[in-house]
Amino acid sequence: MIGIYARVSTEEQAKSGFSLKDQIRECQKKAGTDNYKQYIDQGISGEFLDRPALSQLRQDVRDGLITKVVCLDPDRLSRKLMHQLLITEEFDQKGIQLIFVNGEYARTPEGQLFYSMRGAIAEFEKAKINERMSRGRREKARQGRVLRDFQVYGYNYDKENEQMVINEEEAAIVRLIFDLFTKPWKVQGMNGIALYLTKEGIPTKRGKGVWHRQVVRQILMNEAYIGEFYQNRWNTEGMLGNKHKSKEEHVPMKERPREEWILIPCPSIIEQEQFEYAQKLLQDSRRRWAKTGLHEYLLSGLLRCANCGNTMTGRRAKNWGKYVYEYTDRKNTAGTQHKGCGRTIKAENLDNEVWEAIRSWLKHPNEVAAATEIDKEQQEKFSVELIEIGRLQKEIEKVKIGRKRLFTLFVDGMDIKEKEIREQIHFLKEKEEKATKKLEKLKARVREAKEAQFNQHLLSEAAEYYLTRQHDKLTLEDRKQLIRQLVREIIVYEERIEIFTY
Repeated sequence: MIGIYARVSTEEQAKSGFSLKDQIRECQKKAGTDNYKQYIDQGISGEFLDRPALSQLRQDVRDGLITKVVCLDPDRLSRKLMHQLLITEEFDQKGIQLIFVNGEYARTPEGQLFYSMRGAIAEFEKAKINERMSRGRREKARQGRVLRDFQVYGYNYDKENEQMVINEEEAAIVRLIFDLFTKPWKVQGMNGIALYLTKEGIPTKRGKGVWHRQVVRQILMNEAYIGEFYQNRWNTEGMLGNKHKSKEEHVPMKERPREEWILIPCPSIIEQEQFEYAQKLLQDSRRRWAKTGLHEYLLSGLLRCANCGNTMTGRRAKNWGKYVYEYTDRKNTAGTQHKGCGRTIKAENLDNEVWEAIRSWLKHPNEVAAATEIDKEQQEKFSVELIEIGRLQKEIEKVKIGRKRLFTLFVDGMDIKEKEIREQIHFLKEKEEKATKKLEKLKARVREAKEAQFNQHLLSEAAEYYLTRQHDKLTLEDRKQLIRQLVREIIVYEERIEIFTY
Protein backbone atom coordinates (compact mmCIF):
# COMPACT_ATOMS: atom_id res chain seq x y z
CA MET A 1 0.00 0.00 0.00
CA ILE A 2 1.11 3.58 -0.68
CA GLY A 3 1.45 5.97 2.26
CA ILE A 4 0.84 9.70 1.74
CA TYR A 5 2.34 11.99 4.37
CA ALA A 6 1.16 15.61 4.82
CA ARG A 7 1.98 18.17 7.48
CA VAL A 8 1.00 21.76 8.24
CA SER A 9 2.38 23.69 11.20
CA THR A 10 0.50 26.45 13.00
CA GLU A 11 2.61 29.25 11.53
CA GLU A 12 2.14 27.91 7.99
CA GLN A 13 -1.64 27.63 8.33
CA ALA A 14 -1.73 31.41 8.64
CA LYS A 15 0.23 31.79 5.42
CA SER A 16 -0.73 31.14 1.81
CA GLY A 17 1.15 27.87 1.48
CA PHE A 18 -0.26 24.43 0.63
CA SER A 19 -3.16 23.40 2.86
CA LEU A 20 -3.58 19.76 3.88
CA LYS A 21 -6.18 19.13 1.17
CA ASP A 22 -3.83 20.61 -1.46
CA GLN A 23 -0.97 18.40 -0.27
CA ILE A 24 -3.09 15.24 -0.30
CA ARG A 25 -4.44 16.04 -3.78
CA GLU A 26 -0.96 16.66 -5.26
CA CYS A 27 0.46 13.54 -3.59
CA GLN A 28 -2.47 11.46 -4.88
CA LYS A 29 -1.78 12.66 -8.43
CA LYS A 30 1.87 11.71 -8.02
CA ALA A 31 0.95 8.29 -6.65
CA GLY A 32 -1.45 7.69 -9.56
CA THR A 33 -3.83 5.52 -7.54
CA ASP A 34 -6.74 5.75 -5.10
CA ASN A 35 -5.37 2.90 -3.00
CA TYR A 36 -3.43 4.85 -0.35
CA LYS A 37 -3.36 5.55 3.37
CA GLN A 38 -3.16 9.12 4.71
CA TYR A 39 -0.78 10.15 7.49
CA ILE A 40 -1.56 13.72 8.55
CA ASP A 41 0.12 15.89 11.21
CA GLN A 42 -1.85 19.08 11.72
CA GLY A 43 -0.49 22.06 13.65
CA ILE A 44 2.85 20.39 14.49
CA SER A 45 6.19 21.98 13.66
CA GLY A 46 8.57 20.10 11.38
CA GLU A 47 11.32 20.88 13.88
CA PHE A 48 10.38 17.81 15.95
CA LEU A 49 10.73 14.17 15.00
CA ASP A 50 8.16 12.85 17.46
CA ARG A 51 4.89 13.48 15.57
CA PRO A 52 1.86 11.14 15.87
CA ALA A 53 1.22 10.57 12.14
CA LEU A 54 4.92 10.37 11.22
CA SER A 55 5.56 7.90 14.06
CA GLN A 56 2.67 5.75 12.81
CA LEU A 57 4.01 5.88 9.23
CA ARG A 58 7.47 4.77 10.39
CA GLN A 59 5.93 1.93 12.39
CA ASP A 60 3.81 0.78 9.43
CA VAL A 61 6.95 0.82 7.24
CA ARG A 62 8.75 -1.34 9.82
CA ASP A 63 5.76 -3.71 9.88
CA GLY A 64 5.81 -4.02 6.07
CA LEU A 65 2.35 -2.47 5.56
CA ILE A 66 3.64 0.37 3.35
CA THR A 67 5.63 -0.18 0.14
CA LYS A 68 5.90 3.40 -1.13
CA VAL A 69 5.78 6.84 0.55
CA VAL A 70 4.70 10.03 -1.23
CA CYS A 71 5.27 13.49 0.25
CA LEU A 72 4.92 16.99 -1.20
CA ASP A 73 8.41 18.22 -0.28
CA PRO A 74 11.33 17.15 1.94
CA ASP A 75 10.59 19.97 4.41
CA ARG A 76 7.09 18.44 4.98
CA LEU A 77 8.91 15.32 6.17
CA SER A 78 11.14 17.33 8.50
CA ARG A 79 12.71 20.76 8.88
CA LYS A 80 15.92 19.27 10.25
CA LEU A 81 18.48 17.67 7.93
CA MET A 82 19.50 15.13 10.58
CA HIS A 83 15.88 13.94 10.94
CA GLN A 84 15.41 13.77 7.16
CA LEU A 85 18.49 11.57 6.77
CA LEU A 86 17.35 9.35 9.67
CA ILE A 87 13.90 8.79 8.15
CA THR A 88 15.19 8.14 4.61
CA GLU A 89 17.76 5.69 5.96
CA GLU A 90 14.95 3.76 7.72
CA PHE A 91 12.96 3.66 4.46
CA ASP A 92 16.03 2.64 2.42
CA GLN A 93 16.76 -0.26 4.78
CA LYS A 94 13.21 -1.58 4.20
CA GLY A 95 13.47 -1.00 0.45
CA ILE A 96 10.71 1.60 0.55
CA GLN A 97 10.51 4.01 -2.40
CA LEU A 98 10.35 7.65 -1.24
CA ILE A 99 8.80 10.05 -3.74
CA PHE A 100 8.46 13.83 -3.53
CA VAL A 101 6.02 15.87 -5.63
CA ASN A 102 8.48 18.76 -5.82
CA GLY A 103 11.70 17.04 -6.86
CA GLU A 104 12.95 13.49 -6.97
CA TYR A 105 14.90 11.47 -4.42
CA ALA A 106 17.42 9.19 -6.11
CA ARG A 107 19.60 6.62 -4.33
CA THR A 108 22.73 7.81 -6.09
CA PRO A 109 25.63 9.88 -4.74
CA GLU A 110 24.37 12.87 -6.75
CA GLY A 111 20.77 12.34 -5.66
CA GLN A 112 21.75 12.02 -2.00
CA LEU A 113 23.93 15.15 -2.24
CA PHE A 114 21.07 17.14 -3.76
CA TYR A 115 18.67 15.77 -1.11
CA SER A 116 21.08 16.75 1.69
CA MET A 117 21.47 20.22 0.23
CA ARG A 118 17.70 20.71 0.13
CA GLY A 119 17.46 19.51 3.73
CA ALA A 120 20.17 21.91 4.85
CA ILE A 121 18.40 24.77 3.05
CA ALA A 122 15.08 23.83 4.71
CA GLU A 123 16.73 23.85 8.15
CA PHE A 124 18.36 27.22 7.41
CA GLU A 125 15.02 28.60 6.19
CA LYS A 126 13.33 27.45 9.42
CA ALA A 127 15.98 29.22 11.51
CA LYS A 128 15.54 32.39 9.44
CA ILE A 129 11.75 32.23 9.83
CA ASN A 130 12.14 31.96 13.62
CA GLU A 131 14.63 34.83 13.68
CA ARG A 132 12.41 37.08 11.54
CA MET A 133 9.33 36.29 13.60
CA SER A 134 11.18 37.05 16.86
CA ARG A 135 12.48 40.33 15.46
CA GLY A 136 9.00 41.22 14.18
CA ARG A 137 7.43 40.50 17.58
CA ARG A 138 10.00 42.68 19.36
CA GLU A 139 9.41 45.53 16.91
CA LYS A 140 5.64 45.29 17.42
CA ALA A 141 6.19 45.39 21.17
CA ARG A 142 8.39 48.50 20.88
CA GLN A 143 5.53 50.16 19.01
CA GLY A 144 3.37 49.63 22.09
CA ARG A 145 1.31 46.74 20.73
CA VAL A 146 0.43 43.71 22.85
CA LEU A 147 1.44 40.62 20.87
CA ARG A 148 -1.27 38.20 22.04
CA ASP A 149 -3.73 37.46 24.81
CA PHE A 150 -1.48 36.84 27.82
CA GLN A 151 -4.48 35.89 29.99
CA VAL A 152 -3.76 38.50 32.69
CA TYR A 153 -6.47 38.40 35.35
CA GLY A 154 -8.32 41.72 35.41
CA TYR A 155 -7.83 42.43 31.70
CA ASN A 156 -9.30 41.41 28.33
CA TYR A 157 -7.35 41.43 25.09
CA ASP A 158 -8.53 43.84 22.39
CA LYS A 159 -7.36 41.93 19.32
CA GLU A 160 -8.28 44.69 16.87
CA ASN A 161 -6.23 47.40 18.61
CA GLU A 162 -3.70 44.94 20.12
CA GLN A 163 -4.13 46.39 23.60
CA MET A 164 -5.13 45.27 27.07
CA VAL A 165 -8.44 46.64 28.35
CA ILE A 166 -9.83 46.39 31.86
CA ASN A 167 -12.32 43.63 32.62
CA GLU A 168 -14.33 45.45 35.31
CA GLU A 169 -15.67 42.28 36.92
CA GLU A 170 -12.20 40.76 37.32
CA ALA A 171 -10.65 44.14 38.21
CA ALA A 172 -12.97 44.33 41.21
CA ILE A 173 -11.56 40.98 42.40
CA VAL A 174 -7.98 42.24 41.89
CA ARG A 175 -8.77 45.25 44.11
CA LEU A 176 -10.35 42.90 46.65
CA ILE A 177 -7.20 40.72 46.72
CA PHE A 178 -4.98 43.75 47.36
CA ASP A 179 -7.36 45.04 50.04
CA LEU A 180 -7.49 41.67 51.79
CA PHE A 181 -3.69 41.46 51.74
CA THR A 182 -2.91 45.02 52.84
CA LYS A 183 -5.84 45.27 55.28
CA PRO A 184 -6.32 41.73 56.62
CA TRP A 185 -9.33 42.34 58.84
CA LYS A 186 -11.17 39.36 57.28
CA VAL A 187 -8.48 36.88 56.27
CA GLN A 188 -4.76 36.41 56.86
CA GLY A 189 -2.06 35.91 54.24
CA MET A 190 -2.11 34.65 50.67
CA ASN A 191 -3.37 31.20 51.62
CA GLY A 192 -6.25 32.77 53.53
CA ILE A 193 -7.13 34.91 50.49
CA ALA A 194 -7.09 31.84 48.20
CA LEU A 195 -9.41 29.96 50.57
CA TYR A 196 -11.70 32.99 50.85
CA LEU A 197 -12.03 33.39 47.05
CA THR A 198 -12.68 29.67 46.64
CA LYS A 199 -15.32 29.72 49.38
CA GLU A 200 -17.04 32.72 47.76
CA GLY A 201 -17.26 30.83 44.45
CA ILE A 202 -15.23 33.40 42.48
CA PRO A 203 -13.88 31.83 39.25
CA THR A 204 -10.24 32.11 38.17
CA LYS A 205 -9.19 33.43 34.75
CA ARG A 206 -9.65 29.94 33.28
CA GLY A 207 -13.05 29.55 34.94
CA LYS A 208 -11.85 27.17 37.66
CA GLY A 209 -13.48 27.26 41.08
CA VAL A 210 -10.35 26.68 43.16
CA TRP A 211 -7.76 29.39 43.86
CA HIS A 212 -4.19 28.59 44.88
CA ARG A 213 -1.77 30.55 47.03
CA GLN A 214 0.72 30.88 44.16
CA VAL A 215 -1.93 32.44 41.88
CA VAL A 216 -2.69 35.05 44.55
CA ARG A 217 1.02 35.77 44.93
CA GLN A 218 1.44 36.24 41.16
CA ILE A 219 -1.42 38.75 41.14
CA LEU A 220 0.07 40.66 44.08
CA MET A 221 3.44 40.90 42.30
CA ASN A 222 2.15 41.73 38.80
CA GLU A 223 3.22 45.26 37.78
CA ALA A 224 0.55 45.36 35.08
CA TYR A 225 -1.92 46.44 37.77
CA ILE A 226 -0.06 49.77 38.12
CA GLY A 227 0.03 50.26 34.35
CA GLU A 228 3.40 48.60 33.60
CA PHE A 229 3.07 45.50 31.43
CA TYR A 230 6.34 44.02 30.17
CA GLN A 231 6.89 42.00 27.02
CA ASN A 232 10.08 40.19 25.95
CA ARG A 233 10.61 39.39 29.63
CA TRP A 234 10.81 35.62 29.32
CA ASN A 235 13.02 33.55 27.04
CA THR A 236 10.97 30.53 25.95
CA GLU A 237 13.37 29.31 23.25
CA GLY A 238 13.23 25.53 22.93
CA MET A 239 10.17 25.14 25.19
CA LEU A 240 7.86 24.34 22.28
CA GLY A 241 9.41 20.89 22.07
CA ASN A 242 8.90 20.09 25.78
CA LYS A 243 5.71 18.17 25.05
CA HIS A 244 7.77 15.80 22.91
CA LYS A 245 10.48 15.32 25.57
CA SER A 246 10.77 13.59 28.93
CA LYS A 247 10.55 15.70 32.09
CA GLU A 248 14.30 15.47 32.58
CA GLU A 249 14.89 16.98 29.11
CA HIS A 250 12.40 19.86 29.46
CA VAL A 251 13.82 23.30 28.62
CA PRO A 252 12.97 25.75 31.45
CA MET A 253 11.66 29.27 30.89
CA LYS A 254 14.34 31.86 31.71
CA GLU A 255 13.98 35.51 32.64
CA ARG A 256 15.87 37.92 30.39
CA PRO A 257 17.96 40.80 31.83
CA ARG A 258 15.73 43.73 32.89
CA GLU A 259 17.19 46.03 30.22
CA GLU A 260 15.79 43.71 27.51
CA TRP A 261 12.21 43.95 28.80
CA ILE A 262 9.87 46.08 26.69
CA LEU A 263 7.43 48.24 28.67
CA ILE A 264 3.87 48.48 27.35
CA PRO A 265 1.70 51.03 29.20
CA CYS A 266 -1.73 49.64 30.10
CA PRO A 267 -4.68 50.93 32.17
CA SER A 268 -3.95 50.62 35.88
CA ILE A 269 -6.23 48.90 38.39
CA ILE A 270 -4.31 49.44 41.66
CA GLU A 271 -2.89 52.66 43.11
CA GLN A 272 0.92 52.82 43.10
CA GLU A 273 1.09 53.37 46.88
CA GLN A 274 -1.01 50.29 47.70
CA PHE A 275 0.99 48.16 45.26
CA GLU A 276 4.33 49.23 46.78
CA TYR A 277 2.98 48.65 50.28
CA ALA A 278 1.97 45.13 49.22
CA GLN A 279 5.51 44.52 47.90
CA LYS A 280 6.96 45.55 51.27
CA LEU A 281 4.62 43.14 53.05
CA LEU A 282 5.58 40.36 50.63
CA GLN A 283 9.26 41.05 51.19
CA ASP A 284 8.91 40.91 54.97
CA SER A 285 6.26 38.17 55.13
CA ARG A 286 8.64 35.26 55.76
CA ARG A 287 10.14 36.91 58.84
CA ARG A 288 6.98 38.68 60.08
CA TRP A 289 4.72 35.63 59.84
CA ALA A 290 7.18 33.07 61.14
CA LYS A 291 6.17 29.47 61.76
CA THR A 292 4.14 29.17 64.95
CA GLY A 293 6.13 27.70 67.82
CA LEU A 294 5.02 26.15 71.10
CA HIS A 295 4.28 29.64 72.43
CA GLU A 296 3.05 32.56 70.32
CA TYR A 297 4.79 35.92 70.67
CA LEU A 298 3.04 39.19 69.88
CA LEU A 299 6.09 40.81 68.26
CA SER A 300 7.65 37.85 66.41
CA GLY A 301 9.56 38.94 63.33
CA LEU A 302 9.43 42.66 64.15
CA LEU A 303 12.21 43.15 66.70
CA ARG A 304 15.85 44.04 66.06
CA CYS A 305 18.64 44.75 68.56
CA ALA A 306 19.98 48.31 68.23
CA ASN A 307 23.43 47.24 69.42
CA CYS A 308 24.36 44.21 67.27
CA GLY A 309 21.67 44.40 64.56
CA ASN A 310 20.44 40.82 65.10
CA THR A 311 16.72 40.07 64.99
CA MET A 312 15.23 39.27 68.37
CA THR A 313 13.17 36.09 68.74
CA GLY A 314 10.97 34.76 71.50
CA ARG A 315 12.05 31.94 73.79
CA ARG A 316 11.19 30.33 77.12
CA ALA A 317 13.97 30.66 79.72
CA LYS A 318 14.38 29.42 83.28
CA ASN A 319 15.02 32.12 85.84
CA TRP A 320 15.41 31.26 89.56
CA GLY A 321 13.53 28.02 89.06
CA LYS A 322 10.67 29.65 87.16
CA TYR A 323 10.01 29.71 83.43
CA VAL A 324 9.70 33.17 81.83
CA TYR A 325 9.10 34.24 78.23
CA GLU A 326 11.53 36.71 76.75
CA TYR A 327 12.95 38.15 73.52
CA THR A 328 16.65 37.70 72.81
CA ASP A 329 19.15 38.44 70.02
CA ARG A 330 21.20 35.30 70.77
CA LYS A 331 21.59 32.91 67.83
CA ASN A 332 22.64 29.32 68.57
CA THR A 333 21.99 27.88 65.11
CA ALA A 334 25.00 26.17 63.50
CA GLY A 335 26.65 28.37 60.92
CA THR A 336 25.29 31.63 62.32
CA GLN A 337 27.71 34.48 61.54
CA HIS A 338 26.64 36.80 64.37
CA LYS A 339 25.83 35.17 67.70
CA GLY A 340 24.39 38.40 69.10
CA CYS A 341 25.38 40.64 71.99
CA GLY A 342 23.18 38.82 74.51
CA ARG A 343 20.43 41.41 74.95
CA THR A 344 17.25 39.98 76.49
CA ILE A 345 14.00 41.59 77.56
CA LYS A 346 10.89 40.15 79.17
CA ALA A 347 8.25 39.48 76.52
CA GLU A 348 5.40 40.70 78.71
CA ASN A 349 7.04 44.09 79.37
CA LEU A 350 7.93 44.76 75.72
CA ASP A 351 4.55 43.49 74.45
CA ASN A 352 2.72 45.86 76.81
CA GLU A 353 4.89 48.85 75.87
CA VAL A 354 4.41 48.37 72.14
CA TRP A 355 0.70 47.57 72.41
CA GLU A 356 0.09 50.69 74.50
CA ALA A 357 1.77 52.79 71.80
CA ILE A 358 -0.32 51.15 69.07
CA ARG A 359 -3.50 51.45 71.12
CA SER A 360 -2.82 55.15 71.62
CA TRP A 361 -2.52 55.59 67.85
CA LEU A 362 -5.72 53.67 67.24
CA LYS A 363 -7.66 55.59 69.92
CA HIS A 364 -6.50 58.96 68.59
CA PRO A 365 -5.96 58.48 64.85
CA ASN A 366 -6.71 62.13 64.15
CA GLU A 367 -3.82 63.24 66.35
CA VAL A 368 -1.40 60.89 64.57
CA ALA A 369 -2.73 61.95 61.18
CA ALA A 370 -2.41 65.60 62.12
CA ALA A 371 1.33 65.12 62.69
CA THR A 372 1.77 64.11 59.06
CA GLU A 373 -1.31 65.74 57.53
CA ILE A 374 -0.80 67.66 54.31
CA ASP A 375 -2.19 71.14 54.95
CA LYS A 376 -3.76 73.46 52.37
CA GLU A 377 -0.45 75.16 51.55
CA GLN A 378 1.23 71.79 51.02
CA GLN A 379 -1.68 70.63 48.85
CA GLU A 380 -1.24 73.69 46.63
CA LYS A 381 2.51 73.01 46.47
CA PHE A 382 1.72 69.39 45.62
CA SER A 383 -0.49 70.50 42.70
CA VAL A 384 2.23 72.87 41.46
CA GLU A 385 4.77 70.03 41.57
CA LEU A 386 2.50 67.84 39.45
CA ILE A 387 2.24 70.63 36.87
CA GLU A 388 6.03 71.09 36.96
CA ILE A 389 6.52 67.35 36.38
CA GLY A 390 4.40 67.58 33.25
CA ARG A 391 6.34 70.60 32.03
CA LEU A 392 9.72 68.92 32.61
CA GLN A 393 8.62 65.77 30.78
CA LYS A 394 7.66 67.88 27.74
CA GLU A 395 10.93 69.83 27.96
CA ILE A 396 13.01 66.61 28.02
CA GLU A 397 11.10 65.30 24.99
CA LYS A 398 11.74 68.57 23.11
CA VAL A 399 15.47 68.39 23.91
CA LYS A 400 15.64 64.80 22.59
CA ILE A 401 13.88 65.86 19.37
CA GLY A 402 16.31 68.81 19.04
CA ARG A 403 19.32 66.50 19.32
CA LYS A 404 17.92 64.16 16.68
CA ARG A 405 17.38 67.11 14.31
CA LEU A 406 20.95 68.26 14.76
CA PHE A 407 22.23 64.79 13.90
CA THR A 408 19.98 64.72 10.82
CA LEU A 409 21.25 68.12 9.62
CA PHE A 410 24.84 66.98 10.07
CA VAL A 411 24.27 63.71 8.22
CA ASP A 412 22.42 65.48 5.38
CA GLY A 413 25.50 67.65 4.83
CA MET A 414 23.91 71.01 5.69
CA ASP A 415 26.22 74.03 5.81
CA ILE A 416 26.90 73.82 9.56
CA LYS A 417 30.31 73.49 11.10
CA GLU A 418 31.04 70.34 13.09
CA LYS A 419 32.19 72.46 16.05
CA GLU A 420 28.83 74.24 16.20
CA ILE A 421 27.00 70.91 16.05
CA ARG A 422 29.10 69.52 18.92
CA GLU A 423 28.54 72.64 21.05
CA GLN A 424 24.77 72.54 20.49
CA ILE A 425 24.59 68.81 21.26
CA HIS A 426 26.66 69.32 24.45
CA PHE A 427 24.36 72.19 25.50
CA LEU A 428 21.21 70.14 24.89
CA LYS A 429 22.68 67.12 26.70
CA GLU A 430 23.43 69.21 29.80
CA LYS A 431 19.95 70.71 29.65
CA GLU A 432 18.41 67.23 29.46
CA GLU A 433 20.49 65.94 32.41
CA LYS A 434 19.51 68.91 34.61
CA ALA A 435 15.84 68.53 33.73
CA THR A 436 15.98 64.76 34.35
CA LYS A 437 17.57 65.21 37.81
CA LYS A 438 14.96 67.81 38.76
CA LEU A 439 12.19 65.55 37.46
CA GLU A 440 13.40 62.58 39.55
CA LYS A 441 13.50 64.74 42.71
CA LEU A 442 9.98 66.02 42.10
CA LYS A 443 8.68 62.50 41.43
CA ALA A 444 10.28 61.27 44.68
CA ARG A 445 8.65 64.15 46.60
CA VAL A 446 5.23 63.45 45.09
CA ARG A 447 5.66 59.72 45.79
CA GLU A 448 6.48 60.42 49.46
CA ALA A 449 3.41 62.66 49.75
CA LYS A 450 1.18 59.97 48.25
CA GLU A 451 2.67 57.33 50.57
CA ALA A 452 1.92 59.60 53.55
CA GLN A 453 -1.69 59.93 52.39
CA PHE A 454 -1.98 56.16 51.95
CA ASN A 455 -0.52 55.54 55.44
CA GLN A 456 -3.02 58.00 56.94
CA HIS A 457 -5.86 56.18 55.22
CA LEU A 458 -4.51 52.81 56.41
CA LEU A 459 -4.28 54.04 60.00
CA SER A 460 -7.84 55.38 59.85
CA GLU A 461 -9.16 52.01 58.63
CA ALA A 462 -7.20 50.14 61.29
CA ALA A 463 -8.55 52.52 63.95
CA GLU A 464 -12.12 52.07 62.70
CA TYR A 465 -11.74 48.29 62.88
CA TYR A 466 -10.25 48.53 66.37
CA LEU A 467 -12.82 50.99 67.76
CA THR A 468 -15.80 48.97 66.47
CA ARG A 469 -14.67 46.02 68.58
CA GLN A 470 -14.32 45.64 72.34
CA HIS A 471 -10.60 46.25 72.71
CA ASP A 472 -10.38 44.32 75.95
CA LYS A 473 -11.65 41.23 74.08
CA LEU A 474 -9.20 41.37 71.18
CA THR A 475 -7.41 38.06 70.74
CA LEU A 476 -3.63 37.73 70.39
CA GLU A 477 -4.17 37.07 66.67
CA ASP A 478 -6.23 40.29 66.32
CA ARG A 479 -3.48 42.35 67.95
CA LYS A 480 -0.76 40.67 65.86
CA GLN A 481 -2.62 41.55 62.66
CA LEU A 482 -3.15 45.16 63.68
CA ILE A 483 0.48 45.63 64.66
CA ARG A 484 1.83 44.04 61.46
CA GLN A 485 -0.28 46.28 59.24
CA LEU A 486 1.14 49.41 60.83
CA VAL A 487 4.62 48.48 62.04
CA ARG A 488 7.53 47.59 59.78
CA GLU A 489 10.20 47.12 62.49
CA ILE A 490 10.91 47.83 66.16
CA ILE A 491 14.45 48.72 67.24
CA VAL A 492 15.20 47.78 70.85
CA TYR A 493 17.68 50.01 72.73
CA GLU A 494 18.92 49.66 76.31
CA GLU A 495 16.32 51.98 77.82
CA ARG A 496 13.84 52.62 75.01
CA ILE A 497 12.35 51.33 71.78
CA GLU A 498 11.87 52.93 68.36
CA ILE A 499 8.86 51.96 66.24
CA PHE A 500 9.13 52.28 62.45
CA THR A 501 5.88 52.36 60.49
CA TYR A 502 5.27 51.95 56.75
